[in-house]
Parts: sequence; C-alpha cells; structure tokens
Amino acid sequence: MTPHWIEYLPPLIEGAWVTLQLTVFSTFLGVVMAFLFGVGKLSHNPFIRAFSVAYIEVFRGTSLLVQLFWLYFALPLTGQAIGIDLRLPPVVAGVLALGLNIGAYGAEVVRGAIQSVHPGQHEAALALNFTPRQTMLGVTIPQAVPEMMPAFGNLAVQNLKDTALVSLISLGDMTFRAEQIRNFTQDSTVIYTMLLFMYFGMALVLTAIMRLLERRVGQWRPGKG
Repeated sequence: MTPHWIEYLPPLIEGAWVTLQLTVFSTFLGVVMAFLFGVGKLSHNPFIRAFSVAYIEVFRGTSLLVQLFWLYFALPLTGQAIGIDLRLPPVVAGVLALGLNIGAYGAEVVRGAIQSVHPGQHEAALALNFTPRQTMLGVTIPQAVPEMMPAFGNLAVQNLKDTALVSLISLGDMTFRAEQIRNFTQDSTVIYTMLLFMYFGMALVLTAIMRLLERRVGQWRPGKG
C-alpha cells in the first residue's frame, strides 16, 4: 500500500514551482530597487534623495502583509475611483509586494556598502578626471558589491519564507496547496511537516547559491585575482 503522504507530493511540488518563481522574480526586482534607491538616497539631488528616503521608510515601516493586501484589494478600488483599471493578477501583486519590500531593506544595505568604500578611492578617481557617474559605476559599485552579498543572501532567504503570505490572495504556492490538502484530509501533522521540510530544503539550496555568488563576487576585492 502506497504511503498516504506520497499522494500529497504532486500538488505540493506544483506549489513549490510557484514559490520558486515568486522568489526568483521578486528577489530580482528587489535587487534592482535596492540599487536604484540605495544610490538615490546618496544623491545630491534633493528630490531624488527625498523620494528614495520616502520609499525606503514606507516599505520598511509598514507590514508586508498590508502592502500585499493594498496592492491586490485596495489598488483596484483606487483605480475605479479615478476611472482606471488597476486590477493586478495575484502573481503580479505578489511579486510587486515582495520585491518592493525586500528592495527597501536592500537599499539600506547598498547605501551602507557604498559609504564603506574608502574615500581614497574616490579621490583617486577624481584625480583621473572620472565623472561622478564613472566613479560610481567603475570604482564604487564594484568594491561595494562584495560587502553587500552576505546581507543580500539573508534577504533572499527571508524573501523565500515571505512568499507564504501570497497564499492569502489565493495564489497557488506551496502554503496554499498545503492548506487545500489539509482542508480536504485533516492530516495537519503530515502536511505541515512536509511543508516545513520543503521550505527548509529550498532555503538550503538558496543559501548555497548565495554563498557561491558571494565567493565569486569576493574575487572583485582589491588584491584578489
């Protein structure tokens, strides 16, 4: 007789695929937002700096769950009020909420790493007549990225775990599939134990990938080949 837990695997694996896609796309969006607003917070332009600070503080200072609900439930109602269809598919709302949230935390990581670059590097770039943009892209960012990687690795794992929240907007991730099976079978112990180990396994793989990237990027540091 086939163990009953085997029957739970196909829907959970389908959910794991959704979870994986959410993690990849939202983490990529988060990295982009982190660099844009982390650099923006250091801008000499007061409008860019103020906008960057506002984004960081709003998304760090409010609940991810509330952000997700606002994008999925409140944004369409706001659109109706002004005559624009702003309804988002669940996967888009999930990626946006997760990416914008992790991007706000990542922006502070980027800002701190950039400020940790030795001032002498900027002085050397100035002596070579580099423009501020050339200095940022050619000198500061390459030296700052290795300092960001450990924190980015932690944020990526946190983002993976946060994807469970999208089940609350009926997106068929692992948690949503597990809840469907539990409601049908009432086999809570087995289902949630399987779910726990699946998240743990995915987190281990993601951690290994991030550590590999960290070692690769660490070769960018001065004095390393």
